[in-house]
Amino acid sequence: MTTQRSHRLDSADWFGKTCAGLVLGFSLAVAVSGLCAWLTPGGIAGGNGKIQFVMWLIAPLWAGVLCFVFLFRDSRRAWLWLGGANLVACGLLAGVRGLLG
Repeated sequence: MTTQRSHRLDSADWFGKTCAGLVLGFSLAVAVSGLCAWLTPGGIAGGNGKIQFVMWLIAPLWAGVLCFVFLFRDSRRAWLWLGGANLVACGLLAGVRGLLG
């Protein structure tokens, strides 16, 4: 007889998921907006409009991560996946800054 483990979304880990979304979501949003600043035309020295756009891009990215963090099965997975995404995004940002800076 086989037993199947049911994986359902549960609200039991809401505090850990929320903390992961707040902390790692913010750093991920900052790294992604930094990539947008470096990789769009004009580079980091773009005009005033570009600086404002990149600055205001952080809030919707952070809110999006904070909304989708509750789709993880548990808080451990949220921390691990968002931590990995942060490592990739920050690594890409450092690489782009090294190449273009």
